[in-house]
Amino acid sequence: MTFPVKGDIIREYAKGRNDGIDISAAPGAPVVAADAGTVAAITEDTNGIPIIVVKHAGSLLTVYSNVEGLTVKKGDSVTRGQKLAEIRRTGTPALHFEVRDGFDSVDPMGFLGG
Repeated sequence: MTFPVKGDIIREYAKGRNDGIDISAAPGAPVVAADAGTVAAITEDTNGIPIIVVKHAGSLLTVYSNVEGLTVKKGDSVTRGQKLAEIRRTGTPALHFEVRDGFDSVDPMGFLGG
């Protein structure tokens, strides 16, 4: 998988406390698919901020939150590196990114390599 946004990791994975990593990025920066897959769901958090879920080979899912300006919809096939959305222009300028094996969160750093 490739990093979904360019930036520094500002919050590391901690199972049960932070089910993903937070990556700082400039507001409006493109958020891209970490790997090829299908947009399985687009939902919202309790504040109405979009969350994108992409299904990959096997039972792997990637989750992208704290985004705006979505460029995909549910059911779309996406390629590795394809733009999905942008970093929000209000609030914390960071992407929350998760990798899940089924419903279980796993450390994204085990998958991110370039």
